[in-house]
Amino acid sequence: MDSYERFRQPITRSSGYDPIPPKPRLVAAKRRAAETGKRLTGQAAPAGARRLPPGQELVTDFPRLDLGTRPLLDAESWTLTWGGLCRSPGRVDWPGFNAFGPEESVTDIHCVTGWSRFDNRWRGISMSKLLNRAQPLTEATHVIFKGHDGYGTALSIADLRREDVLLATHWEGRPLARDHGGPVRLMVPHLYFWKSAKWVKQIWFTKGDPGGYWENRGYHHRGDPWKEERYG
Repeated sequence: MDSYERFRQPITRSSGYDPIPPKPRLVAAKRRAAETGKRLTGQAAPAGARRLPPGQELVTDFPRLDLGTRPLLDAESWTLTWGGLCRSPGRVDWPGFNAFGPEESVTDIHCVTGWSRFDNRWRGISMSKLLNRAQPLTEATHVIFKGHDGYGTALSIADLRREDVLLATHWEGRPLARDHGGPVRLMVPHLYFWKSAKWVKQIWFTKGDPGGYWENRGYHHRGDPWKEERYG
């Protein structure tokens, strides 16, 4: 079995990932939402036409959502690896990661569960810098992200090239809390928040979109909030 096939195998302790605890009620609720079109308004609009996407409600707190596992990690032992269809696979520890140079941005969050939070101040590493280091092959179209909790999601390289997409390490001037994916989470502000994987540990370049945990349970493969791409 090659490294890509190992990467795609179900999550087990032997494969090097913490398994996601079974959450049958949560998964069933999400599938019902997809089947019934929960929160769909039929009022899709181009991005920029409105700040609050259709079907969303503005909040001022920062809700914590996960699959029941919140890995306890520290920056000193954290590493990030990448591979697949790229010319320069690699691995960095915390100092090596930060050597990419920090970027800052202020962006909004839009969660598929229906809440949005405006003006979040982030600091982290630009995803474009990592893509430039990895040098994706011409045939590579998507990137799979996996976290220490076993969660996975896939995004197009085109979506990751946007300048406000970060591998975030700080929120509101403080190191990213464990509950919100620290020490490093993906931050993709123009897509629904389930695409911003927490506790990132591995990145894999691939041809085509294999989906991820929620995409393969009824969610849309891209997730544009303004187009109401909640379900696929």
